[in-house]
Amino acid sequence: MDIVGFLKSQFICHLLICYIFIVSGLIINFIQLFTLILWPINKQLFRRINCRLAYCISSQMVMLLEWWSGTNCTLYTDPASYHKYGKENAIVILNHNFEIDFLCGWNFCERFGVLGSSKVLAKKELSYMPIIGWMWYFLEIVFCKRKWEEDRKTVVQKLLSLRDYPENFWFLIHCEGTRFTEQKHQISMQVAEAKGLPKLKYHLLPRTKGFAVTVQCLRNVVSAVYDSTLNFRNNENPTLLGVLNGKKYHADLYVRQVIQDVPKDEQECSTWLHKLYQEKDAFQEEYYRTGTYPAIPTTPPRRPWTLLNWLFWALLLLYPLFKLLINMINSGSSLTLASFAFVIII
Repeated sequence: MDIVGFLKSQFICHLLICYIFIVSGLIINFIQLFTLILWPINKQLFRRINCRLAYCISSQMVMLLEWWSGTNCTLYTDPASYHKYGKENAIVILNHNFEIDFLCGWNFCERFGVLGSSKVLAKKELSYMPIIGWMWYFLEIVFCKRKWEEDRKTVVQKLLSLRDYPENFWFLIHCEGTRFTEQKHQISMQVAEAKGLPKLKYHLLPRTKGFAVTVQCLRNVVSAVYDSTLNFRNNENPTLLGVLNGKKYHADLYVRQVIQDVPKDEQECSTWLHKLYQEKDAFQEEYYRTGTYPAIPTTPPRRPWTLLNWLFWALLLLYPLFKLLINMINSGSSLTLASFAFVIII
């Protein structure tokens, strides 16, 4: 192992990365709180500022994938669609097979300049989570309780409020609702058999109601609906811990535009989505067999902003940390040093 790889695997480096992320995230959350005074005065300014503040948080995660881990992402897509990415509002359908699906989705957004304004349909519990959950609250993320009778009205209101959003945004949606496991797949296919729905080999049954409402509410706002299928080469099963340890992966992402096919009627939209997932299953089968997708591969260039943002926060926050540590060592107080060590262990 080379010296850089050795350093990336060390706990002290992980500790410093987490320290920068947590402290900077809480500072940004605090700043976001004060932006609330802008909402009744200038809602669009509030939104633009919070897009930039959110980018300061989410880009740190993308930096880990792109620069720390060095993970490569090859994009398979239609060249005619490629030049439009990031220049229009879009709904992006993602499969949910890996632990870092969300991170690869953010990486896709970052490469085309819409990371700060990207949206998701997330569980209500996440809105209470500091840093990312609070960041999403100020980004007007659509939270739901997964009880459709209670969620429908709230989800519709949130989606309709995005119609006048001042920034181009991608709405990322995992229609399966949860990450694929063999146990969940067995249960999902039992439901498919009971309902007379087509069975899938590599995906869970999609949850159609949330997708149908999203398309219906944003139809006049989004210019594209993209279906994306993510896989990793050499049958790798990437993890966040692997990324933190600097392990390099190679992701292959297949993206195709499907907006012209999405029906307006909710029942027809449900049928269409089930058919789409049969096609995704076929793409997955083809990838496992050949290691490629039926499109032209390209590698979108990395942008430097994720790294520059992280370096800014690192320089800002590491100096007072090291100064504090030196002062504690110079104080010679065993109690102070023991307290500091206890906090580090926690």
